Amino acid sequence: MKYKGAEIIIKTLIDQGVDTIFGYPGGAIIDIYDALYDYKDKINHILTCDEQGAAHAADGYGRSTGKTGVALATSGPGATNLVTGIATAFMDSIPMVCITGNVPMSLIGKDSFQEIYITGITMPITKHNFLVSDINELQDTIRRAFKIANTGRKGPVLVDVPKNVILDYAEYEPKEKIVCEPKSDYNLDELKELAEIINKSERPFIYCGGGVTASESYKELRDLIKKNKIPACNTLMAIGVLDYDDELNFGMVGMHGKVSSNYAIENADLLIAIGARFSDRVALNTKKFAPHAKIVQLDIDKSEIDKNVLVDFGVVGDIKVILRNLLPMIEERNRSEWLATLRDFKTRDYVPKDSDEILKPHQIINYVSEKLGEDFIMVTDVGQHQMWAAQYCGKIHPRSFLTSAGLGTMGFGYGASIGAKVANPEKPVVLVSGDGSFHMNMNEVTTAVKYGIKIIAIVMNNDNLGMVRQWQHFLYEDRYSHTDNKKKTDYVKLADAFGAKGYSCSTIEEFKESFNDSLKVDVPVIIEVKIDEDEAVLPMIPAGGTVDDLILG
Repeated sequence: MKYKGAEIIIKTLIDQGVDTIFGYPGGAIIDIYDALYDYKDKINHILTCDEQGAAHAADGYGRSTGKTGVALATSGPGATNLVTGIATAFMDSIPMVCITGNVPMSLIGKDSFQEIYITGITMPITKHNFLVSDINELQDTIRRAFKIANTGRKGPVLVDVPKNVILDYAEYEPKEKIVCEPKSDYNLDELKELAEIINKSERPFIYCGGGVTASESYKELRDLIKKNKIPACNTLMAIGVLDYDDELNFGMVGMHGKVSSNYAIENADLLIAIGARFSDRVALNTKKFAPHAKIVQLDIDKSEIDKNVLVDFGVVGDIKVILRNLLPMIEERNRSEWLATLRDFKTRDYVPKDSDEILKPHQIINYVSEKLGEDFIMVTDVGQHQMWAAQYCGKIHPRSFLTSAGLGTMGFGYGASIGAKVANPEKPVVLVSGDGSFHMNMNEVTTAVKYGIKIIAIVMNNDNLGMVRQWQHFLYEDRYSHTDNKKKTDYVKLADAFGAKGYSCSTIEEFKESFNDSLKVDVPVIIEVKIDEDEAVLPMIPAGGTVDDLILG
């Protein structure tokens, strides 16, 4: 039986198990939305305020579930509004499929109304993209897009469909959902050599990243740590993968990571990088990073081996498969001397001071974690609040700390929160934002209100672009150039105008009262917390520095 291209798109998405689309209609894709009308009992559609919000929501859906998020946009500005969201997903290896409409093939290249070369624009920020010029290739192209997005190193894929293909007819037969099987390029001898390196080391240290989250290999990693008594740290993308209560968990590493984890890397004789890419926010000075260690790297992406830091040994493959097969070769160890050294390093960790008089960021995050336990989702925007959330989020499950780590996208948080809550309706979702980030996409509060998607947004308001201001203080002699963000926004009135519930707090007791009350209401919430403009994220290692350049106050 023949179907219109628009309907083939919807039916193929259903075949792939898609239950939710985030999007915004327009002329080039009006027929896809017309087809969607007949399938609204099978696919939930969330109309965001703009296409960037849709992309971030699809991203949040993917981050929190491991499934492929889907965003739908029209041609021209609709497609270009996706770009920041696509780049965000690309940098953090998040599975996402974006479907855009375009002008008919006969009008491409003629500066037609809302025409844009979106495949050319997104080529550097997608894992792959397609321009579908033949209706007979439409179904298989969409299926390929889902396979590419969620196979190997995951990432966003864009499918651009011209209007004539959307309107044309072709045969369609349902096909089974593509199963994405993990693949690995390593051989048994490589694993034996890796096991020997680990077993012979005296001061090993694990540095794990987002690849552990993507491969769902938390259990295997924890088993390796336990069996060989290897202490470990995590990147921003790997928050939650280590056992919070394990004494071998040294927490976050890098520019604003734990002093102890940075010193551990400085003194290790073996650094095991698992699903991590030696980002410049961790390996701040690649020439002096892990100076005494043999470095081994395990990664799904061959191009990551030796990219930022030259390693002594690399294994390419799915992390879960590698660790599962490596574990039987690993010896049980008791590294008492090394662990004693590391315990001494822990005594140097930065401990912020509490206050009853002014709001302290760590107390805010600590209270949220204490109140909600470990089974909730924390989403952040980008800036000082992001680092405070990462430092003090406490015991949290894997895939429950969602943040734009690679691209550092201010305005990411609210859209991502919508996607996470839609995908996990049973879990509380708390967005931690700053006054700068929140203003970038606060229009999406109206989306949450419209659909009854309860998100508790905590806006840390210091009336400044805090992270840039902090750099201006420590590194630019207090030359505060254009980081003053003193907007006159009344967050309580803003929330009321949007149909949400608003609070404003100046002390920790006011915050506790507001947060407790926010858990009882059935609408989205905005809680403004007023923090001091000089509050800094500490510890801090400046870009290009080492532990010798550590700033603690």
